[in-house]
Amino acid sequence: MTIYLNGKFVPEAEATVSVFDHGLLYGDGVFEGIRTYNGRVFLLQEHIARLYRSAQAIGLTMPMTPEEMRRIVLATCKANDCRNGYIRLVVTRGVGNLGLNPYQCPKPGVIVIAANIQLYPAEFYEKGLRIITVGTVRNHPEAVNPNIKSLNYLNNIMAKIEAINGGVQEAVMLNHIGYVCEATGDNIFAVNGSTLTTPPAWCGCLIGITRDTVMKLAAENGFTVRESVMTRYDLYNADEVFLTGTAAEVVPVVEIDKRTIGGGVPGAATRKLMQLFHAFAARPESGDEIQ
Repeated sequence: MTIYLNGKFVPEAEATVSVFDHGLLYGDGVFEGIRTYNGRVFLLQEHIARLYRSAQAIGLTMPMTPEEMRRIVLATCKANDCRNGYIRLVVTRGVGNLGLNPYQCPKPGVIVIAANIQLYPAEFYEKGLRIITVGTVRNHPEAVNPNIKSLNYLNNIMAKIEAINGGVQEAVMLNHIGYVCEATGDNIFAVNGSTLTTPPAWCGCLIGITRDTVMKLAAENGFTVRESVMTRYDLYNADEVFLTGTAAEVVPVVEIDKRTIGGGVPGAATRKLMQLFHAFAARPESGDEIQ
């Protein structure tokens, strides 16, 4: 595997960062996870735009233009023949000293990895996920805003630990006032009839690229789509529940906190949206071609 690291392409074994990089020391940096389908980088422009918004929010001056970043991502994919895979694009604060002061880091670090990922086994897409609600509360928007895709994922990891210890793969995270927020790495939707509901941004959820794509596809195909606060009661009594994310795509949920959702099998709306998403991802206009 070839990694893009700070202006050079290097073999995986040589892709190392300094122990003084604040991305390592403090989780100070931002990232994007991006998919490739059929030789195209899925919604690359949208992902890069979100990366730069995250950087703006933490006061990180990007070392290149969005167009230069786009070209680097495409070149890394080409170098690894990553036609159907996963990209991790990382920008760290860079090398500094052992203090917290980010202004002591003169130059950000840029890393691009193009490889493969399978978040869930195929059986979960066929039979659905069982999930639980965890006690770890999602970050307060005025602490570490969840719309900043920062390198500090400890909040999500703590929730993931609870999920795994509870015998499941994923978890529902609530916000600081008890409303449904999102899963540890995915957005969450409830379906009732032909209406899709997902939490709004102010509840503390990430505005996901896959989330927005599914909402758009649903609206174009006869669904009513709304952003609204939800409690666990709303999830328990939904006809269907599903998660969306870059790595997960669209994955059904059939049980939450030992409550069976709908009929206990992936529902018709979820299956339709899975098909619509895969069809959209296969279109030429869905991403930038790897040349």
